[in-house]
Amino acid sequence: MSLQNQFGKDVLLTGWGHSKFGKLTDETLESLIVQVSAEAIRNSGLEPRDIDEIYLGQFNSGMQPLGFTSSLALQLSEDLANVPATRTENACASGSAAFQQGVKAVLAGTARKVLVIGAEKMTDAGADVVGAALLGASYEMAGKASTTGFTGLFAEVAKHYEKRYGAGLGGAGLGDILGSIAAKNHHNGMDNPYAQMHRDFGEEFCRTVSEKNPMVAEPLRRTDCSPVSDGAAAVVLSLGPASGAATEPVRLAGFGHANDFFPAERRDPTEFAATRVSWERALGMAGVGIDGLDFAEVHDCFTIAELIMYEAMGLTPRGEGSRAVQEGWVYKDGKLPINVSGGLKAKGHPVGATGVSQHVIAAMQLTGTAGAMQLPNARRGAVQNMGGVGIANYVSVLEAV
Repeated sequence: MSLQNQFGKDVLLTGWGHSKFGKLTDETLESLIVQVSAEAIRNSGLEPRDIDEIYLGQFNSGMQPLGFTSSLALQLSEDLANVPATRTENACASGSAAFQQGVKAVLAGTARKVLVIGAEKMTDAGADVVGAALLGASYEMAGKASTTGFTGLFAEVAKHYEKRYGAGLGGAGLGDILGSIAAKNHHNGMDNPYAQMHRDFGEEFCRTVSEKNPMVAEPLRRTDCSPVSDGAAAVVLSLGPASGAATEPVRLAGFGHANDFFPAERRDPTEFAATRVSWERALGMAGVGIDGLDFAEVHDCFTIAELIMYEAMGLTPRGEGSRAVQEGWVYKDGKLPINVSGGLKAKGHPVGATGVSQHVIAAMQLTGTAGAMQLPNARRGAVQNMGGVGIANYVSVLEAV
């Protein structure tokens, strides 16, 4: 089974673009969108007039005064006039929501060449505005005051996890396991030219509470949290490559999407049940198991999210995610490298851009164009993007052509 077998056609990523992530004071949301759109279309070997439809992933939630952004990509060229453009929003998974809508347009035959963009400009807003905007993705906390914001919500997940599975951490404390994940991703981010944070902190620093690494919401330290970011990424989806494309295309082998109940009382805080289902759907459509992947880019908004992801994706049994760290499975030279880009932790997390960025990074790996991030013989990888505390979940399986 594969997407091609199920739907009778291939969906290919034929071109992509990616901005730097970080505090981009000289850029606007519009300039970022135009930049990555131009790069993606150019690298696909197409012209703006060839694009049939546009999907833009952006969360916003009050971080920017402009709340109607679907047509910003048209600023690239007069030839994009009258092209259908739609903004998608699904919290931190807005970029992958845009990607899957683009995929479905190609599969439905209503478009042959789709431009998918993810973008966010967060650093123009104050910390209080950003915190309140992100809490809009919480059923219980939306519109309420909080000193710890979304970090507090994932801190509660970490507390539940340690209470339930602490005895299975291989003799280590949860804080040390999370510190190792943070250190891994910061080390990987050193090789990513797009990453917001280029500093290899090391395990001791990431495991230790200090003046430079304070506790944000126990047990999560600053190094356990992804930063506030600006940035954008874009991909072109097509049925076939153009003759002038900059690289070989990448094939979408399978995809999955699952939403969980919004109220926390209706979810097991350590299971991420709908996340698990999204993995099962994507891997099932692709006809592969977890052992068939060469790498994965996963949603590590907080280090506890990455730890639970090892279990949700089936890399380890439930409660045994620490093995993947302690036995080196998820490192760059391990059996399934996770977040070679540095992940959200080091690369940055411009919310709406994240899902599309993950697809771009995966496409670079699969075409041998990832530079210092490149893994040897990468032929198949997965992307996992999540909105809220395991609420909106998307997974894609991509493979080299």
